[in-house]
Amino acid sequence: MTIRATNQPRARVVPLRPFPAASGPAPAREPLWRDLVGDVLRRERLSQERTLKDVADAARISMAYLSEVERGRKEASSEVLAAAARALGLSLADVLALAQGELIRLSGARSRATGQHERPAGPLGTVRLAA
Repeated sequence: MTIRATNQPRARVVPLRPFPAASGPAPAREPLWRDLVGDVLRRERLSQERTLKDVADAARISMAYLSEVERGRKEASSEVLAAAARALGLSLADVLALAQGELIRLSGARSRATGQHERPAGPLGTVRLAA
């Protein structure tokens, strides 16, 4: 069996994520929304001293799925999030507001660590983060 060389150009591979720079620390990654929402659900469940099974049964979702949502492994639909929130005695708006507060807190801490207190926000101007 012989391998023949072809004159076809080779396909260029484009990495989905840029390779990290050879020197210096890796940049901090933006927190993912699913991680923030999962943290809020887990924190609320634990503060109520409730089991994963109890909340999953009350929300009528599987315990395995709720666990994956809490760990940020699954991006839950708004219906699932609303059911989990209701099972915890919260509204969907409560869960989203708590996640937003955590995002703001983490973004502010990240910008303070990098010395960045202002960043472009697109065509409407810049966003000033509270120091």
